[in-house]
Amino acid sequence: MEHQQWRRLDGTRIKLPIKEEIRQMLMREKDMGHEIKVCIGTDSQVKSRETTFATVIVFLRKGKGGFMYINKDSVQRRMGIKQRMLEEVSRSVEITFALTDIFIAFNVHMEVHADINTNPAFKSNDALKDAMGYIMGMGFEFKAKPHAFASSNCADKVVQS
Repeated sequence: MEHQQWRRLDGTRIKLPIKEEIRQMLMREKDMGHEIKVCIGTDSQVKSRETTFATVIVFLRKGKGGFMYINKDSVQRRMGIKQRMLEEVSRSVEITFALTDIFIAFNVHMEVHADINTNPAFKSNDALKDAMGYIMGMGFEFKAKPHAFASSNCADKVVQS
Protein backbone atom coordinates (compact mmCIF):
# COMPACT_ATOMS: atom_id res chain seq x y z
CA MET A 1 0.00 0.00 0.00
CA GLU A 2 2.90 2.38 0.68
CA HIS A 3 4.07 2.29 -2.96
CA GLN A 4 0.70 3.52 -4.22
CA GLN A 5 0.33 7.11 -5.42
CA TRP A 6 -3.08 8.45 -4.46
CA ARG A 7 -4.66 11.61 -5.83
CA ARG A 8 -7.90 13.55 -5.66
CA LEU A 9 -10.36 13.69 -8.55
CA ASP A 10 -8.95 17.08 -9.59
CA GLY A 11 -5.51 15.48 -10.01
CA THR A 12 -3.95 16.84 -6.81
CA ARG A 13 -1.46 14.28 -5.51
CA ILE A 14 -1.77 13.18 -1.91
CA LYS A 15 1.55 13.88 -0.19
CA LEU A 16 0.80 12.11 3.09
CA PRO A 17 0.49 8.33 3.38
CA ILE A 18 -3.13 7.57 2.45
CA LYS A 19 -3.93 6.31 5.95
CA GLU A 20 -2.88 9.63 7.51
CA GLU A 21 -4.64 11.64 4.80
CA ILE A 22 -7.89 9.75 5.48
CA ARG A 23 -7.53 10.16 9.26
CA GLN A 24 -7.04 13.93 8.96
CA MET A 25 -9.88 14.26 6.45
CA LEU A 26 -12.28 12.31 8.69
CA MET A 27 -11.37 14.56 11.63
CA ARG A 28 -12.27 17.62 9.52
CA GLU A 29 -15.51 16.03 8.31
CA LYS A 30 -16.50 15.07 11.85
CA ASP A 31 -15.76 18.62 13.06
CA MET A 32 -18.12 19.91 10.34
CA GLY A 33 -20.82 17.53 11.57
CA HIS A 34 -20.94 15.36 8.45
CA GLU A 35 -22.10 11.75 8.58
CA ILE A 36 -19.78 9.80 6.26
CA LYS A 37 -20.10 6.51 4.38
CA VAL A 38 -17.24 4.98 2.36
CA CYS A 39 -17.48 2.80 -0.75
CA ILE A 40 -14.29 1.28 -2.13
CA GLY A 41 -14.03 -0.28 -5.57
CA THR A 42 -11.66 -1.12 -8.39
CA ASP A 43 -12.11 -1.42 -12.14
CA SER A 44 -9.67 -2.42 -14.87
CA GLN A 45 -9.15 -2.08 -18.57
CA VAL A 46 -7.02 -4.22 -20.89
CA LYS A 47 -5.12 -2.71 -23.81
CA SER A 48 -2.91 -5.15 -25.65
CA ARG A 49 -0.57 -6.63 -23.00
CA GLU A 50 -1.19 -3.91 -20.41
CA THR A 51 -3.90 -4.02 -17.76
CA THR A 52 -4.69 -0.74 -16.01
CA PHE A 53 -6.36 -0.79 -12.60
CA ALA A 54 -8.09 2.13 -10.91
CA THR A 55 -9.05 1.91 -7.25
CA VAL A 56 -11.27 4.57 -5.71
CA ILE A 57 -12.16 5.42 -2.13
CA VAL A 58 -15.49 7.23 -2.41
CA PHE A 59 -16.74 9.20 0.59
CA LEU A 60 -20.40 10.16 0.72
CA ARG A 61 -21.58 12.91 3.06
CA LYS A 62 -25.18 12.18 4.04
CA GLY A 63 -27.22 14.76 2.12
CA LYS A 64 -24.12 16.80 1.21
CA GLY A 65 -22.47 15.14 -1.82
CA GLY A 66 -19.20 13.29 -1.85
CA PHE A 67 -15.59 13.12 -2.96
CA MET A 68 -13.02 10.46 -3.73
CA TYR A 69 -9.38 9.46 -3.69
CA ILE A 70 -7.91 7.64 -6.69
CA ASN A 71 -5.04 5.25 -7.33
CA LYS A 72 -4.29 4.15 -10.90
CA ASP A 73 -1.53 1.83 -12.07
CA SER A 74 -0.76 -0.66 -14.81
CA VAL A 75 0.72 -4.14 -15.00
CA GLN A 76 2.32 -5.84 -17.98
CA ARG A 77 0.64 -9.23 -17.94
CA ARG A 78 -2.33 -10.96 -19.43
CA MET A 79 -5.09 -12.27 -17.19
CA GLY A 80 -8.25 -14.17 -17.80
CA ILE A 81 -11.51 -12.41 -16.94
CA LYS A 82 -11.99 -14.27 -13.65
CA GLN A 83 -8.41 -13.62 -12.56
CA ARG A 84 -8.76 -9.93 -13.44
CA MET A 85 -12.07 -9.61 -11.54
CA LEU A 86 -10.52 -11.22 -8.48
CA GLU A 87 -7.47 -8.94 -8.78
CA GLU A 88 -9.84 -5.95 -8.74
CA VAL A 89 -11.54 -7.31 -5.63
CA SER A 90 -8.19 -8.02 -3.99
CA ARG A 91 -7.06 -4.43 -4.53
CA SER A 92 -10.29 -3.10 -3.02
CA VAL A 93 -10.08 -5.43 -0.02
CA GLU A 94 -6.42 -4.56 0.56
CA ILE A 95 -7.08 -0.82 0.92
CA THR A 96 -10.31 -1.36 2.89
CA PHE A 97 -8.50 -3.66 5.32
CA ALA A 98 -5.63 -1.17 5.71
CA LEU A 99 -8.07 1.63 6.56
CA THR A 100 -10.60 -0.35 8.63
CA ASP A 101 -9.31 0.76 12.03
CA ILE A 102 -9.71 4.43 11.02
CA PHE A 103 -13.20 3.84 9.62
CA ILE A 104 -14.24 2.08 12.84
CA ALA A 105 -12.74 4.84 15.01
CA PHE A 106 -14.77 7.46 13.12
CA ASN A 107 -17.92 5.30 12.88
CA VAL A 108 -17.81 5.24 9.06
CA HIS A 109 -20.04 2.68 7.32
CA MET A 110 -17.95 0.66 4.83
CA GLU A 111 -18.88 -1.08 1.58
CA VAL A 112 -16.66 -2.90 -0.90
CA HIS A 113 -17.96 -2.65 -4.46
CA ALA A 114 -17.14 -5.28 -7.10
CA ASP A 115 -17.47 -4.56 -10.82
CA ILE A 116 -19.01 -8.00 -11.30
CA ASN A 117 -22.33 -8.61 -12.99
CA THR A 118 -24.96 -10.57 -11.09
CA ASN A 119 -26.44 -11.70 -14.42
CA PRO A 120 -25.00 -15.14 -15.39
CA ALA A 121 -25.06 -14.13 -19.07
CA PHE A 122 -22.00 -11.92 -18.48
CA LYS A 123 -18.46 -13.33 -18.30
CA SER A 124 -17.59 -11.43 -15.12
CA ASN A 125 -20.29 -13.44 -13.31
CA ASP A 126 -17.84 -16.38 -13.16
CA ALA A 127 -16.05 -14.54 -10.33
CA LEU A 128 -19.17 -13.52 -8.38
CA LYS A 129 -19.24 -16.29 -5.76
CA ASP A 130 -15.48 -16.11 -5.12
CA ALA A 131 -15.54 -12.31 -4.85
CA MET A 132 -18.55 -12.29 -2.57
CA GLY A 133 -17.01 -14.96 -0.33
CA TYR A 134 -13.69 -13.10 -0.15
CA ILE A 135 -15.22 -9.70 0.67
CA MET A 136 -17.78 -10.99 3.14
CA GLY A 137 -15.24 -13.39 4.64
CA MET A 138 -13.10 -10.37 5.47
CA GLY A 139 -16.11 -8.91 7.30
CA PHE A 140 -17.00 -6.21 4.77
CA GLU A 141 -20.33 -5.38 3.19
CA PHE A 142 -20.42 -6.53 -0.45
CA LYS A 143 -22.10 -4.78 -3.39
CA ALA A 144 -22.12 -6.00 -7.01
CA LYS A 145 -23.60 -4.53 -10.18
CA PRO A 146 -25.93 -2.68 -10.47
CA HIS A 147 -25.37 -1.41 -6.89
CA ALA A 148 -21.57 -1.19 -7.06
CA PHE A 149 -21.23 2.42 -8.24
CA ALA A 150 -17.72 2.91 -6.76
CA SER A 151 -16.27 0.30 -9.12
CA SER A 152 -18.81 0.34 -11.97
CA ASN A 153 -19.05 4.10 -12.33
CA CYS A 154 -16.35 6.00 -10.41
CA ALA A 155 -13.38 3.66 -10.99
CA ASP A 156 -14.63 2.95 -14.51
CA LYS A 157 -14.40 6.66 -15.41
CA VAL A 158 -10.87 6.86 -13.97
CA VAL A 159 -9.59 3.76 -15.76
CA GLN A 160 -11.02 5.02 -19.07
CA SER A 161 -9.18 8.37 -18.81
